[in-house]
Amino acid sequence: MGLISLPAMTKAKYDPKLSSGVICASGTLAQLIPPSTVLILLGIMLQNANSQANMKLGKFGGDVVTSTDLFAAAMLPGLVLVAGFIGFVIYKAIRDPASCPAIVMTEAERSGRLRRVLVAALPTLTLILVVLGSILTGIATATESAALGALGAMLLALLKRKLTIDLLWRVSQDTLQISVMVYAILIGSTFFSLVFRGLGGEDIITDLIRQIPGGQSGAVIFVLALMFLLGFILDTFEIIFIVVPIFAPALFILGVDPIWLGTAMAIVLQTSYLTPPFGFALFYLQGVAPQLRSIDIMRGVIPFVLLQLLGVVAIWFVPELATWLPKVLFG
Repeated sequence: MGLISLPAMTKAKYDPKLSSGVICASGTLAQLIPPSTVLILLGIMLQNANSQANMKLGKFGGDVVTSTDLFAAAMLPGLVLVAGFIGFVIYKAIRDPASCPAIVMTEAERSGRLRRVLVAALPTLTLILVVLGSILTGIATATESAALGALGAMLLALLKRKLTIDLLWRVSQDTLQISVMVYAILIGSTFFSLVFRGLGGEDIITDLIRQIPGGQSGAVIFVLALMFLLGFILDTFEIIFIVVPIFAPALFILGVDPIWLGTAMAIVLQTSYLTPPFGFALFYLQGVAPQLRSIDIMRGVIPFVLLQLLGVVAIWFVPELATWLPKVLFG
């Protein structure tokens, strides 16, 4: 995203701090806005953790949380964050017009601009809506919708005459590498969880969680804070595969809503991914745009980090933001 957006913003004389903040913050939204890989993996791990908690409580065949539930749960918080980001940029444009000046366009560029935007964006937006719509309406599971999205992307490439054997081969290789990486971490974390539970670690963690001051609320704050700090040094997938199997069953035994917890974890991981000085998003942008100063990137993301923390506060005091849509769609 930085390779595409930053040159255009630089050409328009945008403030480097604002450009950096917008690019980093909007990029991290991919962790929360469906179809998010983070939500898929969280759904898998929370489903296993919920089953363990139900067995511990003697509730065989209890409610099961799925990635589809998390997709629905994350929609409203994600849109709230998007609205907050847009609101901040509008405020910045009004308060400090020099930081994001209006783009000067020729008469030729002005004519037909709406048609050009629609032609460029409509096919991709349609594909996104088809994938999300199939999930949220229950027509397809997350896995089935991914296959639908891949088919749609191939059709778009075919219509634009860019679908080649070489492209398919490179995409297949990248997909295989990512899949093997994820499964390697999943297999390793599964073995770790089995040994951990076999040695009685699950009972120790449950006792630890119960002794944290503040009861259920204190326990949730402790786990979310731990994930936030780990986000500075570990990849998101590693945190999910290590922390969730250990702490989530204990939280579920205390009565925490699995869907709400999954949404809160996703927002916290997204915030950690963006927070200076160790946020991964900052280093990724610095890597593709070495002309930017590190201090400008860090200062640019601070307002967006604060907005994301407000998002965590919002679902804490208004949990319906994360639980209302799943209940409406799936009962």
